Amino acid sequence: MEERHVIVTYRLDRATIHELCAQLEPDLMSAIRHPTGIPPLVQVLSVLHFLESGSFQTTVAKASGMSQPMFSQVLSRVLSALLKQMRNYIVVPQVEDLPTVKDDFYALGHIPNIIGATDGTHVAYVPHRRSEQVYRNRKSYHSMNVQMVCLADQYISHVNAKFPGSVHDAYILRNSSIPYVMGQLQRHRVCLLGDSGYPNLSWLLTPMRNPRTRAEERYNEAHGQTRSIIERTFGLLKARFRCLHMTCGSLFYSPKKVCQIIVACCMRHNLALRRQVPFLQEDGPEGGVVAAVEPVVSEEEEAEEEDIDNRNTVIYQYFQ
Repeated sequence: MEERHVIVTYRLDRATIHELCAQLEPDLMSAIRHPTGIPPLVQVLSVLHFLESGSFQTTVAKASGMSQPMFSQVLSRVLSALLKQMRNYIVVPQVEDLPTVKDDFYALGHIPNIIGATDGTHVAYVPHRRSEQVYRNRKSYHSMNVQMVCLADQYISHVNAKFPGSVHDAYILRNSSIPYVMGQLQRHRVCLLGDSGYPNLSWLLTPMRNPRTRAEERYNEAHGQTRSIIERTFGLLKARFRCLHMTCGSLFYSPKKVCQIIVACCMRHNLALRRQVPFLQEDGPEGGVVAAVEPVVSEEEEAEEEDIDNRNTVIYQYFQ
């Protein structure tokens, strides 16, 4: 395969795929001890193609030279092996990295001391009939509500994929590790950005709902310009991995398996960014590379204000 076709098919370049396979090989070797076992490289490639294409297991299995039941086992095995490496791929910025992270965010909208933008995105999911109401979101389809935090370069520094679609973003944030992490970093005076569906906190800046002054309007403009990076990250993630995109249908697995698939896609997204693998798709109708990312519309709901002092300080000091 040409290198470009490798990237289109697997979302990683050839060298990165071989490195990833070598990393996962110890956990995948047991599968080849059986006479009909699948080599680790084939296991990894089949799962990478499945996540990229959003296709049916039967289709991917045939393309990989295995049966659908065998591919189902391979998918579970590779996902488990990937998740063991999660802390190597999804990492909150370390203290020594904070100055660079803040500078990168400041370049987006001139809001100081920002180290991440957070929001939730829905991944379509087919639940069991007994629990279908729990997974029905405000758009009236079933989903998992996935909370993420990203950096200014679209690197995903946090993902929480275990909550059903009916759960509000603010509840997911409160019940994630983010409040603890940000509490540990408060002495560095850093913040996240969130939409109006979140409460305004000392470490989480939200937009002004009813700006009354030009300074507040400038702050809202800068806030929207900076926070849009999380929406673009969602768009790029779902364009890279069509299994997460509604156009390829809904994930029809257990909630645990859906969570594993989402996190695995986030890990591969970060790996592609760190290895500077370009985002490419099949040639469009005119022969060009289709690289447009679908915009994601934020689902904002009002949340109660909890701490306005920090936001007012930012507006007074930087947007007057």
